[in-house]
Amino acid sequence: MAKVREDEQEWDISSSQARIEIPLFSEDNSEKFILDIRRHRFNLLKGTLQNRARGCIILARLDYGGAPHRNPDDQEIPSPHLHVYKEGYGDKWAYLIDPQIFSNTEDHWKTLHEFLDYCNVIRPPHFKRGLFT
Repeated sequence: MAKVREDEQEWDISSSQARIEIPLFSEDNSEKFILDIRRHRFNLLKGTLQNRARGCIILARLDYGGAPHRNPDDQEIPSPHLHVYKEGYGDKWAYLIDPQIFSNTEDHWKTLHEFLDYCNVIRPPHFKRGLFT
């Protein structure tokens, strides 16, 4: 489903912000979504980008710079990896990222925009680019 920003607010994603929750909506305003941006305060290469629906349903989550993830089938998926909602499992399954979609997770600014594209955010929020983005 295509998603759009709520308003014209400019979001500061500088290194001093550990977690930001940004509201998004469907084009017809019938569904609400949330974009979560989390950055580790000490390890600047570690972070999470997440898209939620209805407040608590994780549709997609990109984890980078952190530990590997162990799937329910006991397969270990290294970081970076992508969690995608799976019926009956929620976000418990992680997948290797496709380098055609996420080209360089060490470039946080580019990764943010690639994640927004992946989540079909057609009118993304406005961001104030911080020193470490």
